[in-house]
Amino acid sequence: MLSELRIENFAIISQLELIFAPGLNIFTGETGAGKSIIIDAVEMILGGRADATVVRAGATRAIVEARFNLSQETNHSVCKILEREALLDESMTLSIGREIRPNGRSFARVNGRNVNNHILTELSEYLVDVHGQSEHLSLLHIKQHLGLLDSYAHVEQEFAEYQKTYHQLSLVRNQLNDLRTAEKDASRQIGILEYQINEIETARLKDGEEEGLRAERTRLANAEGIASLVQEAIQVLDEGTPESPGVTELIGRVSSILNNLSRLDASQVNLNERSQSALDELNDLAIALHDYLETIEFNPKRLDQVEERLNLIQNLNRKYGENILAVLKFAEMARKQLDSITHVSERISELELEENQLLVELGEIGETLSEHRHIAAERLEKTLESELEHLSMAEARFKVDFPQRLSDDGVLLKDGRRVAFDMSGLERVEFLVAPNPGEGLKPLVKIASGGETSRLMLAIKNVLAQADRIPTLIFDEIDQGIGGRVGMVVGRKLWELARQHQVLCVTHLPQLAAFGEQHWKVLKQIRDGRTETQVESLKGEDRLIELAQMMGELSDGTRQSAQELLQSVNQMVRYSPE
Repeated sequence: MLSELRIENFAIISQLELIFAPGLNIFTGETGAGKSIIIDAVEMILGGRADATVVRAGATRAIVEARFNLSQETNHSVCKILEREALLDESMTLSIGREIRPNGRSFARVNGRNVNNHILTELSEYLVDVHGQSEHLSLLHIKQHLGLLDSYAHVEQEFAEYQKTYHQLSLVRNQLNDLRTAEKDASRQIGILEYQINEIETARLKDGEEEGLRAERTRLANAEGIASLVQEAIQVLDEGTPESPGVTELIGRVSSILNNLSRLDASQVNLNERSQSALDELNDLAIALHDYLETIEFNPKRLDQVEERLNLIQNLNRKYGENILAVLKFAEMARKQLDSITHVSERISELELEENQLLVELGEIGETLSEHRHIAAERLEKTLESELEHLSMAEARFKVDFPQRLSDDGVLLKDGRRVAFDMSGLERVEFLVAPNPGEGLKPLVKIASGGETSRLMLAIKNVLAQADRIPTLIFDEIDQGIGGRVGMVVGRKLWELARQHQVLCVTHLPQLAAFGEQHWKVLKQIRDGRTETQVESLKGEDRLIELAQMMGELSDGTRQSAQELLQSVNQMVRYSPE
């Protein structure tokens, strides 16, 4: 609910701070005192158009700030938006601010951080509903009518079952669309896939093959140099020259000397063993070098083959993957895709059968859902017309319209018709009203504005109070065109509505104002030669005087009438079921 409202330099309001309570909050005051300006300020918070003309003359900016206490249900919806925009606050409160400059620039803030104005508009759908002179009327949005009716009808289980089947059907239809598109392009796709698979399979690639070929190419390209180095190593190690014996021969001599040494000094046997080990290792190295030399060949033909193989692999890598493993995976996927396309007709037939079965199932569930909605709609129509009769609109008629659209690919109904459907059901839902006899039923958005609209909205809100989860409702001059007797009825309706919502109401009727649980008086004052709007919270004697003045000139008679009015309201409220 709206807990605090602070206004600064907005129109004729210099400084104003209001702390609101739950229940019914009443605003009274003379015409032109600034009651509607306060409502305008609230609408600015809700994302309304920012106009530089609202900035108080001489001020550098106009500021409107509001704080909301969030209920559990409202908190969930609001938090989804705040989390998405990285504005989430751990507290169960929400602060919104709007600043307007004389040059027309405006700034919006949520929880102290700058946001785009559309965020305010989105949040407002879950916070406040304004009825009366403005156009911020949630019930004028047709898309909300179905949700309100469903909440009123308590069809949560039927609706969940419908949506489950609808999503299954949507999945099947998406698959069908993909397969039908693939089928149209099948011949070209089959040719391409077969070519790709054949090109890769013909190459007979092996994972790791490329690294081995690169090493072999290096050896073949440098065979002469490699052979020369190996021969030089063999000569130094094993063959030697007339001037310099080989390393193995020299180590052999060392080993022989150390063998003799170990016979004379047994403590040096280890040296003999080490020299023998070194000699054995060098002999093995010499043998390995001889074996390696025999493998080295000057083979330009093999080098050409290796180069050709590497070029083939590189070409396949460019086409299908960064390495052999990626190319082989591409071939595997291509085979699966080819198999899928080859059997696409069979799969389409299977899915078409499944689609028809789901259409039948969805039609049955949808018709059941529609029946529940129609039954609830009839009950809603009667209840609303009864409410409107109490509000001095006895001739008004209310109707819930269920327009359907025929469609060849829609669900089949029991009467043989095929109708279009969406995730919400088999029909749209729209509230229609005829405020006066002879006018005919019209959409809510086309009915007359002012008190008539407000009373209609009050009746709808009162009936749909359980379904409507917007916590704060504002009614601006709901009493236009009604008298005192009807004012008592409207006041009681507002009080009843305020059991489940916070209600703010601007009124000129004392009979309506008497139901207020918090009474605000809006008045104009002249300070330093300038007009300012002030707001006072009225209680006790002050409130009694305000109600008496609303009835006429303050006198003992009007005071007595105001006292009797309050007593009557208190008695009415005391015995009213909540």
